[in-house]
Amino acid sequence: MSTCEHLAQTQDPAPLTPEGCEECLRAGGRWVHLRRCLTCGHIGCCDSSPGKHATAHYKGTDHPVVASFEPGEEWRWCYVDSTLG
Repeated sequence: MSTCEHLAQTQDPAPLTPEGCEECLRAGGRWVHLRRCLTCGHIGCCDSSPGKHATAHYKGTDHPVVASFEPGEEWRWCYVDSTLG
């Protein structure tokens, strides 16, 4: 795994909606996997999910790094540098 400036500067905010993807919960949608924004704690669904809300959150906020919100997974992804950390 590589490093980048954004991955090195991540925070550990509490998840805003620990029960699932914020937008999917509001709209009655479904998700495949969940991602947590490491800037604000937003929980969004992955790009394999119909809503792709984690990526939409990045595009709307420029918050650069998400972490898997799946049990047992510890990886992070930087959208800016397309880097896994």
